Amino acid sequence: MKAIDLFSKKCVLSFEVFPPKPTTPIDKIYDTLEELKTLSPDFISVTYGAGGSTPGASTCEICATVQKQHSILSMAHLPCINDTKEGVREKLRQLKENGVENILALRGDRNPDLEPKHDFRYATELVSFIREQGDFDICGACYPEGHPEAADPFDDVRHLKEKVDAGVSHLITQLFLENRSFYRFRELTAVAGINVPIEAGIMPVTSKKSIERMVTMCGAGMPARLSRLLARYADDPASLKAAGLEYAIEQILDLLKNGVDGIHLYTMNNPDVARYIVSAIGDAMPR
Repeated sequence: MKAIDLFSKKCVLSFEVFPPKPTTPIDKIYDTLEELKTLSPDFISVTYGAGGSTPGASTCEICATVQKQHSILSMAHLPCINDTKEGVREKLRQLKENGVENILALRGDRNPDLEPKHDFRYATELVSFIREQGDFDICGACYPEGHPEAADPFDDVRHLKEKVDAGVSHLITQLFLENRSFYRFRELTAVAGINVPIEAGIMPVTSKKSIERMVTMCGAGMPARLSRLLARYADDPASLKAAGLEYAIEQILDLLKNGVDGIHLYTMNNPDVARYIVSAIGDAMPR
């Protein structure tokens, strides 16, 4: 099944997980999947390794397990900046052999310790290449506040239109912490003629260190209200986590009221966080 077919429903709910680090037993992620299954997500995406530490080592295996053992659609993240055409072709072959038809095509983050390959400069080139290799459904990433390397939000949306035109059928946003950013972005994409479903990527704030790191990496703005929460509970991790979860729930409920195509929850491999949020949004999720 192709992920794009899910969007004929009113709203899609999906989760992201990542392969465990080499020092963590692979069984750990399977325990996580067992718990996430009970929340009935429409699909689960699997990254290309925790923070890039395990480059694709078990992405295919985990995607196959999601589908074969848990009967949930899976989506494999596939970055290209440090890969060759032959390497990508082989990864696509393995995914196809395991029944994985959905790809999140990414350029990937630049690693100062690795010399990038030059077969793919941008995700758009990867999308076109995947289109040539077989019948995959291709999802793309987008940045509601603009990609950190883009000249401005308008330039970023122009490049996003090129990616969609190359064959992306739907989009998942990077994290954002203020819904106004998403609504402005949605207006820009509509004006640009981007008419594919856009899932809102939500990362619950569960620790000060992790959210500050992620905001720095993706260039997301930090709302004043959230900054005050981080300062208020800087020495109280439990209260910060509780406040962060409520913040994410408020975000999601507002997005649902305003007709979002889907919610993509960055679970950080924590099923308890996902369970709390799904329970809190309850019937507000039109499924």
